[in-house]
Amino acid sequence: MERQDGKLPLVVVAGPTASGKTALAVELALRFGGEVVSADSMQVYRGMDIATAKPDEAEMKGVPHHLIDFIEPDGAAFSVADYARLAHAAIDGIAARGRLPILAGGTGLYIGAVVDNLDYGEIPASPEVREELKTQARERGGEAMLEELRGVDPALAEKLHPNNLGRVLRALEVYRVTGIPMSEHQRRSRLTPARYEPCMLGICFRDREKLYERIDRRVDLMMERGLLDEAREVSSRYGGTARQAIGYKELQPYLEGRAPLEECVARLKQATRNYAKRQLTWFRRDERIRWLCADEFSSPAELAQKAAELVHNSILL
Repeated sequence: MERQDGKLPLVVVAGPTASGKTALAVELALRFGGEVVSADSMQVYRGMDIATAKPDEAEMKGVPHHLIDFIEPDGAAFSVADYARLAHAAIDGIAARGRLPILAGGTGLYIGAVVDNLDYGEIPASPEVREELKTQARERGGEAMLEELRGVDPALAEKLHPNNLGRVLRALEVYRVTGIPMSEHQRRSRLTPARYEPCMLGICFRDREKLYERIDRRVDLMMERGLLDEAREVSSRYGGTARQAIGYKELQPYLEGRAPLEECVARLKQATRNYAKRQLTWFRRDERIRWLCADEFSSPAELAQKAAELVHNSILL
């Protein structure tokens, strides 16, 4: 399925949480003979099923999914570079089978690393510096660490949120080790030629309140499916990245007897809405994305039909 220019066709389905990315990706895979590569930084972890909205067998409809549920939450650090390496391998394998790779998810860094073939290979790591930064973060908090990053790498700091502490600390680590801002490393990494000819689709809502209603319904459904028990299990077994995932940290006050459940669920809904806003802000910067407003279609099937037309016209299937 390689084009004459040597680039592989790649469909990308991006957008905010609860927008319907998985359903659309599966429908496109069924129509075009494809397989889905997840681009979700939390779905890679085992045992974190409900909070990360991993698709179940019924939702997958027999379509193979890659890069879901394969890392222990307390295992070694998993970087964007690690993800990109595995995603490229998965995409190559799908193409070699004569099938269409579909990259779907809401983690903009992951999607950008794959689509733009960013080369993170030369950016060093220092466990010692990272531990020092983690200690400082515990003492000073995420906002203070982000403010420090603004002093050395304002371009990257502008794109990050204090809650995105892992990436803030990684950027500070890179600067301390190399003396070069992470944003400059990223600029240099983009000099590597792209491997794919992407058809990039994004799901949004003209009326933002409709997306927020979907988020609220999803949180209620997660609670019905056992999110509280999953949060209790994850919190008792793991720390770090796992406990900080949206869906767990908001329920922690209830698990510790410090707040009523209703209040924690309301915080979870608000945190998820805020996350969706950040996702949309990230993806809106990419002018290659063709947006499909879900609330302007009469049904998911109509949206899928429009998406299929865009894919067909883009990659000439």
